[in-house]
Amino acid sequence: MGTGQSGQPGGRPEDTDRPGRTGLDHRGGGDGSPAEAADWEPPTETERLLYRAASTGDWDTFYERLGNTHLFFPQRQELSDVLGGARLPAFRSEQPPGLSVPVFTRGMMPPPTPGQVYEMTTLYHLARHWLRSADWLAVNPGTPLETFVPSRPRRWKRHAQRCDRLDQPRLMTLRTGRLRDTVAHGMACGALPMVDSHELWNDPGWHSRGYTYQRDELRHLWGITSRDTWLPRLAALVHAEHHDPLWEFVLQVRTAFRDAYHLLPDAGQWQQTTEQVMLGRTAEIVDATNRPPDFDLDTAIARTNALIERILRCEARFRADGVLGPDPGDIVRSVTAWDFGVGSGMARWGVGARFGEVAEAEEALRRISEGARSVYRSWADFAAGYLLGRCLHAGDEEFGTWYTELAAVHRLLRADPESPWLTVPWSDLPGDGAAAS
Repeated sequence: MGTGQSGQPGGRPEDTDRPGRTGLDHRGGGDGSPAEAADWEPPTETERLLYRAASTGDWDTFYERLGNTHLFFPQRQELSDVLGGARLPAFRSEQPPGLSVPVFTRGMMPPPTPGQVYEMTTLYHLARHWLRSADWLAVNPGTPLETFVPSRPRRWKRHAQRCDRLDQPRLMTLRTGRLRDTVAHGMACGALPMVDSHELWNDPGWHSRGYTYQRDELRHLWGITSRDTWLPRLAALVHAEHHDPLWEFVLQVRTAFRDAYHLLPDAGQWQQTTEQVMLGRTAEIVDATNRPPDFDLDTAIARTNALIERILRCEARFRADGVLGPDPGDIVRSVTAWDFGVGSGMARWGVGARFGEVAEAEEALRRISEGARSVYRSWADFAAGYLLGRCLHAGDEEFGTWYTELAAVHRLLRADPESPWLTVPWSDLPGDGAAAS
């Protein structure tokens, strides 16, 4: 790292606001224009904007964009396990001369390697906790976008403080990643939560918001602390065994009623039919065991009736928000999409926490894709199933902020030209070939 030419030969970083070196300095040609690197494709919109700003010398825009994105610094895994990712690394570069702190933008992150992890930071955080001995901030070192930024923490803070978009949901695509094959389809099954969390929807080499963050999230939300606790959770999601089976049961009763009578039951018919099925199954249990059931049947029926009413309220809200079509016949047929969507994330979260390998995540994503396509007919069908599962998972909560945010993401995924719902076919997927196709 750091093998280019200094922007100001013989000068110290404090003598200039210009970068000491950029990746443009060693790509051949003469004027450092983007055309010189026509064979290099910026992996995300962030890198494209940084590249354009650096190539034109627009450093105000460069700093502003840098201040409006998550940055990641490398760390030995055992060090992060002890320190929680709190220590910035540094290396000594020859050109430009001095001590440099390396950071990467999300699209330029190297693939996971044993013993090496990445922790998340921001330009604002770096400005507040800067190493006084450091001369340079090495942005994406060793890549075509490599830029050595002079040590100017006060300037960084000014730019970072003006950035108000860092936490807004937005669709981010890794343009150099998988885009149309079965693995891409499996990742697209997680697009709603990924975009809601402003993550790359198609990155199997997951870094999330850093190694320590990912481990903490898995521990706090899922009780996952090791590979041995991650694998069973992932398997349950891949096989659609995580959701409450009662949810799927009542939806299947409605589907069976429609198939038998060629019309949808109203609320009363649905509840009455479900009760009849429950009574019949309970009688079968009693006949087989010669004992009464180990549950209170009246309570179970009351719970089922309440669930049916909640599903109908959710579907009415979905029609108002465009998640379902306006026709009352547009309904949710299954909530297994909830498991598949969460499983799409879980496969990659395990990689970020170093509980699993990328190859394992990709195999899980293929199986998620196959499972989703065996149940649903389209991305719209799948999305409605995921959102209903999310609503039922919320329990008694009625369409809180989490729902309005997901509904906004749903609208984005229906309209954005880069949305996987528009670029990844639901069926007739290409084979697992090249990454980008």
